[in-house]
Amino acid sequence: RGASVPAVRRPRAAMAGLSRTLGIFGGFVAVVGAAFYPIYFRPLLLPDEYKREQSINRAGIVQENIQPPGLKVWSDPFGRK
Repeated sequence: RGASVPAVRRPRAAMAGLSRTLGIFGGFVAVVGAAFYPIYFRPLLLPDEYKREQSINRAGIVQENIQPPGLKVWSDPFGRK
């Protein structure tokens, strides 16, 4: 059979502290994920909607009038390279 190994037992206070720490960390990860969704993931999932929105927002803007001299003129961020 072999030698028996005693089970590792943690006191209840240590387990409660671990649960609290995991809860706080999990909450932080959830808040960061919720903040990044509309900023990063939604445009990746719905590119046509954002192309349409950008064309409306940029209507009437002449790039050469707002671009500082010597810098490359901005282009469509959704354009393929």
